[in-house]
Amino acid sequence: QVQLVESGGGSVQAGGSLRLSCAASGDTYRINYMAWFRQPPGKEREGVAAIYSDGGGGSPYYADSVKGRFTISQENDKNTAYLQMNILKPEDTAMYYCAAKMVVTSSFRLSRADDYDYWGQGTQVTVSS
Repeated sequence: QVQLVESGGGSVQAGGSLRLSCAASGDTYRINYMAWFRQPPGKEREGVAAIYSDGGGGSPYYADSVKGRFTISQENDKNTAYLQMNILKPEDTAMYYCAAKMVVTSSFRLSRADDYDYWGQGTQVTVSS
């Protein structure tokens, strides 16, 4: 079992920055990927960024809409993942969720929400124009 707790959300004006944190506890040694998803009001959950937990596994994944503005990172000794969000836009307004993937198979897709095993409760990000 893994527990994920997000923090760092809030309200910010367009052009501003926020840093989200995701603290993992429990069987964290079994986590292979950490990811951030978001769900705007009335829309489906979408993948924002993902990273391989051991630091290898290639470059992090980013959705096209956030490339160059968002950065995913992690501190393995603290079992914490981060999402640094810069140059925020009103369309970034959403509930942001942290997710963890345990066993990876060939069908795993970094941006597919259904492929992840554990989820946090979410943290709200609101960007005003």
